[in-house]
Amino acid sequence: MNKVFLIGRLTRDPELRYTSSNIASATFSLAVNRNFTNQNGEREADFINIVVWRKQAENVKNYLTKGSQVAIDGRIQTRSYDGQDGQKRYVTEVVADNVQFLDSKSSASSSQSSENPSPYDFGPTSEPTTTDLQSDPFADFGSSIEISDDELPF
Repeated sequence: MNKVFLIGRLTRDPELRYTSSNIASATFSLAVNRNFTNQNGEREADFINIVVWRKQAENVKNYLTKGSQVAIDGRIQTRSYDGQDGQKRYVTEVVADNVQFLDSKSSASSSQSSENPSPYDFGPTSEPTTTDLQSDPFADFGSSIEISDDELPF
């Protein structure tokens, strides 16, 4: 079984790219605190590379920035490629199946400067549409039917 669950903060803004077949891919690094302290009493962190695909990749790019807190679930993947020097290079990363945004709207807004709009600001909200309660909501469903309790089988 290959399953990974992580909670951490982005160490940089996500980078969005598209494959030749126009599939979105976003990459970022996640700082994940360790559960223990070192000999100096300091808490260390691991920096883990994350890859996310398709619509979720576009959402990550549009709504997350450096410092955003997220929860990731996915799988570990190791791939290799030949470097410019001809040496084989190996990359281990987490391919995220789900990215949950953990920052609240207020904390994300307060961490942004006035020059940068909040990633959670979707612009002006419109008034919700309501149904006219005076009209019959079933008026366009054809003729009425009659049901009596005498016809029920029990």
